[in-house]
Amino acid sequence: MTFEFATATRILFGRGTAAQLPAQALAFGKKVLVVTGCDPQRHLPLLTQLETAGLQVTIFPIATEPTVDDARRGAASALSCGAEVVIGLGGGSAVDAGKAIAALARQPHDLLHYLEVVGKGLPLEGKPLPYIAVPTTAGTGAEVTRNAVLVSAEHGVKASLRHASMLPTLALVDPELARDCPPAVTAASGMDALTQCLEAYVSCKAQPLTDALCVDGMRRAVRSLEKAVAHGDDLEAREDLALAALYSGMALANAGLGAVHGFAAPIGGSFKAAHGAVCAALLPPVWAANWAVIQKGAHPAARARFETVARLLLKDEAATPDQATDYLQGLAQRLGIPSLGSHGITESHLDDIATQAAKASSMKGNPVPLTHDELLDILRAAL
Repeated sequence: MTFEFATATRILFGRGTAAQLPAQALAFGKKVLVVTGCDPQRHLPLLTQLETAGLQVTIFPIATEPTVDDARRGAASALSCGAEVVIGLGGGSAVDAGKAIAALARQPHDLLHYLEVVGKGLPLEGKPLPYIAVPTTAGTGAEVTRNAVLVSAEHGVKASLRHASMLPTLALVDPELARDCPPAVTAASGMDALTQCLEAYVSCKAQPLTDALCVDGMRRAVRSLEKAVAHGDDLEAREDLALAALYSGMALANAGLGAVHGFAAPIGGSFKAAHGAVCAALLPPVWAANWAVIQKGAHPAARARFETVARLLLKDEAATPDQATDYLQGLAQRLGIPSLGSHGITESHLDDIATQAAKASSMKGNPVPLTHDELLDILRAAL
């Protein structure tokens, strides 16, 4: 047995740990670039604490999911203010943007020299600025991954800036920061965390360490996702989701993902659709399609994993993968997850999406190969 496992240099987890952010940032210097979502005022108490501690704070907000241009402008801002440390404060978009900015600020070439899929995909040459990831939602697990997903509007796709040195210097995860997260965001991001645990567990690149994280992550997401959506101030549920997201990030960084995230790359690059909502809409039909292929061929290892996931999802030792399909569909409906069609996707877009998805890096982890027609059927079912 041979495998590799890499994660953030250090992880601080727990309710109230956000209070430690000023001291943690000061360990790297006094000048800090804080990357946030479109409304930095949401984080005013924490930003005030940073300034009170003597830090010189420059705020860099991003309006939507991070783009190639955001990363370039953010890196320029980091250099302009002399940032000694970068903090990503917000949802997965802010955390990914901060990660890209911290990395790009120390590179001698333009972003496209290093960006996968649409660029040259060459390794980073300079060590990134120290980076502290502080998630305020529980979904992407970006606080412990080695890549930043960026939208290239020019190419109509999402692509990753990826390198081992991009693993955050510190992941500070405080479940209380998600307390005011709106129900729809909680639902979509929580479904993303569940999807990532599930996909990493059934991935053809799964390994013992990621298996352990995925199993516990799925259990926590199943028991607490709907609770957190219905009762945002339920801190036990928030803690479960924060851990599930953290585990999912650690797992995907080492075991990869699958077809759900393979589709999410071209969809997110061409349509204004929240990543978590896209993944949630795709999860049931991707699960069903993979299971159909597994049943047709000799895939004993994949079969065993699908059966294990079914038992975890339904909390029933007699549960089957077919019942898991029904469970995932029902969960998405109860959470009010919108269909792909609600984002403006129509039948005319499907062929191109399927073609692009087949090339996505996430597709390499899918437990079984899927044909173009099978990819199209998945998209039609999610419309």
